[in-house]
Parts: sequence; C-alpha cells; structure tokens
Amino acid sequence: MDQLDRAIINGLQGGFPICEHPYAGMAAQFGITEQTLIARIDSLLQRKILSRFGPMYHAERLGGSLSLAAMKLPEEDFGRVAEIVNAMPEIAHNYARDHQFNMWFVLATETPQAHADALKKIEQDTGYAVYDMPKIKEYFVGLHFKA
Repeated sequence: MDQLDRAIINGLQGGFPICEHPYAGMAAQFGITEQTLIARIDSLLQRKILSRFGPMYHAERLGGSLSLAAMKLPEEDFGRVAEIVNAMPEIAHNYARDHQFNMWFVLATETPQAHADALKKIEQDTGYAVYDMPKIKEYFVGLHFKA
C-alpha cells in the first residue's frame, strides 16, 4: 500500500457522502478524480487488502443477526477452511489468531434463522465446530494507517 491507499482506507472509514456523486465528493477530499478513487478501491479489493467495500448496517435493528464466531483448526487445514468461510456473503471480516481458537470471523445475516443456517453450513462444509458468540454490548474499533 502506498500513502494514497492508506489515506483512502482511513477516509472511507469515516463515512461516505450522501449526494448525487458520492465517489466524486470523496475523491475531492484526496485531491484525485472520481475514476482514480474507484480504480484504487478496485485495486485494494483485487489485492485482497480490503475484503469488502460497502455499507455496514446495524443488523439487529433491521431484524437481522450479528455475532463473532471462532473455530479451532489444524494449521494444515486453515487455508481450505478460510476459503470456504470467506466465500460466504454473510462473513464481514475474518481473522487468523495465534490462539487455540485460530480463526475468528464476524457473521451478519438478514434474519436470526439465516444466522443459524449459515453457522450450520460452515460446520457442514468444513467439518469443524463453530463457536458462536452473540454480541452483548457494542463497541467500535477503527483501524487507521499512518498516511
């Protein structure tokens, strides 16, 4: 990542303009064109620096479900399971951890039933148990890079 990529990531976490041309509005903050901003976001996604780009909704307020989940995986099977989990549209974030629970991910769905179904699918497709930890209290933690 270069300095502009870091600035874009930092800036996009603070909100996205609600206007007729939101990419142009955001690009102006970085002194670049709308097309350059879109190309940079596409590049960050292609290089898997960003796993997704889109709005974050408060799932529970919309009737959905959200939780943090963890799995205990053998190191030799971690990559296979990560591909399965990351391919699911319900997965917002996925992290490797140096811990007995070495894969952690955020699962968000439109309904509580869809949440249960997604957990069951992960277990069936991977062959490993998923430890589901529903949110008790919400915290916001931002990740910002030195630009």
